[in-house]
Amino acid sequence: MIGDLDWTPAADRPDLLAEPVRAALAGPDPVVAEALVAEIDPELADTAAFCERYAVPPEASANCVVVAAKRGGLVRMAACLVPATHRADVNGVVRRRLEARKASFAPMAEATGATGMEYGGITPIGLPADWPLLIDELVVARPQVVVGSGVRRSKLLVPGEALAGLPGAEVLALARPAG
Repeated sequence: MIGDLDWTPAADRPDLLAEPVRAALAGPDPVVAEALVAEIDPELADTAAFCERYAVPPEASANCVVVAAKRGGLVRMAACLVPATHRADVNGVVRRRLEARKASFAPMAEATGATGMEYGGITPIGLPADWPLLIDELVVARPQVVVGSGVRRSKLLVPGEALAGLPGAEVLALARPAG
């Protein structure tokens, strides 16, 4: 297991999951059947504080960000999953992949409203089915990766390769090292 957390099967703790995440994991053919969940202090949900407090190496954690891609007056939402040690190349790789004239991080109210998840807890599991999900290849290469649970009071632990099977998922070189 990763970090100083009490990991338990996500199916045993639906109270620690946002509704869209519960639905995705409880479906007849759950994509991430091996998902584990751990309760955390919601004040420590942000990556740096979380990793420090719970002894999770930053390279074992991934951040899911919602992007609004615009072209010709149309806005297309997408999600990007990148290692916590990296940043999504929104203005380069993401914008080109989404064939947008402009791409930027979605405003908080739009991101939470569209996903049904809490800001700071957005996860690739349970996103709207018609959204592209761009996943950096480094995330998929990890045997296990910590992602959000849809709420700030918990985190999920899933096999990196299982994330590539999520609806709308596309694995590519998406991120640049932070800093």
